[in-house]
Amino acid sequence: QIQLVESGGGLVQAGGSLRLSCAASGPTFSTYVVGWFRQRPGKVRDFVASISWSPDRVFYSDSYEGRFTASRDNAKNTAYLEMNSLKPEDTAIYYCAALYCSAYGCVSSIDHEYEYWGQGTQVTVSS
Repeated sequence: QIQLVESGGGLVQAGGSLRLSCAASGPTFSTYVVGWFRQRPGKVRDFVASISWSPDRVFYSDSYEGRFTASRDNAKNTAYLEMNSLKPEDTAIYYCAALYCSAYGCVSSIDHEYEYWGQGTQVTVSS
């Protein structure tokens, strides 16, 4: 079992950047797929990005590719979501999640496939 803790959220002006971190406990983090999701006020949770345990494959939602970059450092048990050119509509709670998948290059955009979730971090983008 692993535990995930997000950090790095906050208040930023439109056009600004933030880097979210997802710190994992447990010795097997490097074998888990990490997904990033977000939930805007009054909306369902939606998929942002997924990065395989072999960090050379990253899958993005079309809505964020080009502005958001997912990465991970398995030696530090940490995943990251770099967010640039932020817009007010990016205001949301951002979650990281972990999924065990042994297939090389495995990624997933399906939230219910993820077994472990962090508590979320609030990102607020002002206009």
